[in-house]
Amino acid sequence: MLGLNRSTLYYEEKPPEIDDIDLLNTIRDIWIRHPYFGYRRITNELRSNHQLRVNRKRVQRLMVLGGIQAIHPGPNTSKRNKLHAIYPYLLRNMEITRVDQVWQVDITYLRMPTGFMYLVAIIDVFSRYVVGWSLSNTLETDFCIDALQQGLRIALPEIVNSDQGCQFTSDDWIDCLREWKIKISMTGKGRCTDNIYIERFWRSLKREEFYLNEYQSVKELRKAIGAYIEFYNQRRGHQSLGYKTPASIYFKQERDACGYVDESLQTSQ
Repeated sequence: MLGLNRSTLYYEEKPPEIDDIDLLNTIRDIWIRHPYFGYRRITNELRSNHQLRVNRKRVQRLMVLGGIQAIHPGPNTSKRNKLHAIYPYLLRNMEITRVDQVWQVDITYLRMPTGFMYLVAIIDVFSRYVVGWSLSNTLETDFCIDALQQGLRIALPEIVNSDQGCQFTSDDWIDCLREWKIKISMTGKGRCTDNIYIERFWRSLKREEFYLNEYQSVKELRKAIGAYIEFYNQRRGHQSLGYKTPASIYFKQERDACGYVDESLQTSQ
């Protein structure tokens, strides 16, 4: 009756094909926003939100070609040596009112094309100032002590809090803290929230620096980490600090002979 072919009447326009370069760029945009997405979830995102007709094998091939890989849990950096002594958690219900009252230390892993690198950092809880850090391709205790010694050249903390990883229960680490008469505190097993301030620093470093860049060498990675920590300490305002920088809080209290404490910055564990 309409004078049309049946195929013409029922024809539905198909989504246009996309070439590999444009598709790879779209995949990379999705991955930057969601670095934990694997090829299956990226494929679903392309189909549902970008209306692209792609199959997951093509997405997987392009991700390999572009060096894009989902961020999965890596090496366990907190393995405990059961022969080492464990210390109690000292921060429960403690009100932290000044710099160098509590430092927190932790290790995270960074995936490189040639393997894993391990980063240890020590943060002052009150000011969020990173007092020391060190990068290593092994999980030996020495690089943790290097970071601690960096911090000790600035100030002497009352308490250092860590997890129960073998580096922080080792004789070398414990002896170093005891030599400086620093109180030792350790989080409960599986309680990463007990070390929340250093965990938040890892999140910031990875989201704002590491996930957004590619590093061709350890030297390049080390330089980038140093630049980011300098930015984090000196120029990055923190909402919890009234958008002041960690350095402005840390060194103001260090210089303040009157012991002034801004009550709005007090931190309760």
